[in-house]
Amino acid sequence: MEAADYEVLSVREQLFHERVRECIISTLLFATLYILCHIALTHFKKPAEFTTVDDEDATVNKIALELCTFTLAVALGAVLLLPFSIISNEVLLSLPRNYYIQWLNGSLIHGLWNLVFLFSNLSLIFLMPFAYFFTESEGFAGSRKGVLGRVYETVVMLMLLTLLVLGMVWVASAIVDNNKASRESLYDFWEYYLPYLYSCISFLGVLLLLVCTPLGLARMFSVTGKLLVKPRLLEDLEEQLYCSAFEEAALTRRICNPTSCWLHLDMELLHRQVLALQTQRVLLEKRRKASAWQRNLGYPLAMLCLLVLTGLSVLIVAIHILELLIDEAAMPRGMQDASLGQVSFSKLGSFGAVIQVVLIFYLMISSVVGFYSSPFFRSLRPRWHDTAMTQIIGNCVCLLVLSSALPVFSRTLGLTDFDLLGDFGRFNWLGNFYIVFLYNAAFAGLTTLCLVKTFTAAVRAELIRAFGLDRLPLPVSGFPRASRKTQHQ
Repeated sequence: MEAADYEVLSVREQLFHERVRECIISTLLFATLYILCHIALTHFKKPAEFTTVDDEDATVNKIALELCTFTLAVALGAVLLLPFSIISNEVLLSLPRNYYIQWLNGSLIHGLWNLVFLFSNLSLIFLMPFAYFFTESEGFAGSRKGVLGRVYETVVMLMLLTLLVLGMVWVASAIVDNNKASRESLYDFWEYYLPYLYSCISFLGVLLLLVCTPLGLARMFSVTGKLLVKPRLLEDLEEQLYCSAFEEAALTRRICNPTSCWLHLDMELLHRQVLALQTQRVLLEKRRKASAWQRNLGYPLAMLCLLVLTGLSVLIVAIHILELLIDEAAMPRGMQDASLGQVSFSKLGSFGAVIQVVLIFYLMISSVVGFYSSPFFRSLRPRWHDTAMTQIIGNCVCLLVLSSALPVFSRTLGLTDFDLLGDFGRFNWLGNFYIVFLYNAAFAGLTTLCLVKTFTAAVRAELIRAFGLDRLPLPVSGFPRASRKTQHQ
């Protein structure tokens, strides 16, 4: 063999080893996410649905739970996708010739983006509908009972749903873009139809983030205030403990004397209320034992960090709005070649990249908080060891829609200059200046409005409680007038 043949074989062998290494790394990363998601869903599932007398229902629920675990792992991977790419680029810039990070390259990052896109399509379009129909199916009438009969019914329902969605997408494409070439492109199922359908789902996810994130940014202050111990000026733990003990004693007397003047008592409800009060009292006892450092320093620092992160997010979006008006390069766009390790995607270097990652995670957490705080999705909130299987499926679908739209959301708002890789950059609406500009303006306006309203109301309420004005028989804003019966008591 000639030297050229040996060189070609060497290049092919090296390319083969790189592909195998990327597959192993991707598998290990996904396996880690899968295990974490399985542990989380195990703590939220309802044990009664998996230990039923009917083994068939238990088997169906176990299969559906595994599909939900896969979907939730994909959602978590979509959340980590953009931060992992930004950090990888900064690591390659800082250590370009380090032997131990040679596995971290543009090919691996590009492959992860493609895998997340593929698995997101697979989960949203096939796995989650299959899991829902599988749990609700009973088999065709007259057919043999068993898991296999449920599978047949689920497959038929899934095929009918696919045809229905295919027709709706085809009609929508004809209405939006009345072009023969665009309609014929939908016949190519993998190259055009699935990306187009996922583009529509991603657009709905970005709109959902636009609504939930400002609400979550405003709710983060109250949620953090409930988790941390406030200074004594802002809350009286002794009074809360006294009220909790008084209510527990009153409920205990009702339970011990069911034949008294109280009629039609729901004993199960009373027992649940007593358990809730006991849990609340234990938490209040722990908060009362908190140190002075934790009480007087932790809460103000947490509030200051939230305020800085929120203000920084709004400031970056405002700057991005000005860049959109001046420079066309500020528009979000896709990137087919992941050339990492050449230039930083932040003007502040590694420090700016860290800020970008922190802001992305902060906005994602805020969007989840806002999602479960909204009145439309509050009933979907999971409960510890008391979440039905259909509710788990709904949560996984919603979280996947939110998380898969996070890279597009972050790039559209200008939180990072890292361009979208793979099919994430092929969304048609990303090139529309009016949509991107109005989206940025709406986010900045809604976030500012929610913060001003929530912050002023929270400060006013805390000051009123601190000075004891809420216990006065005065018509104070935000507190109802005390009744005469309460005043005499």
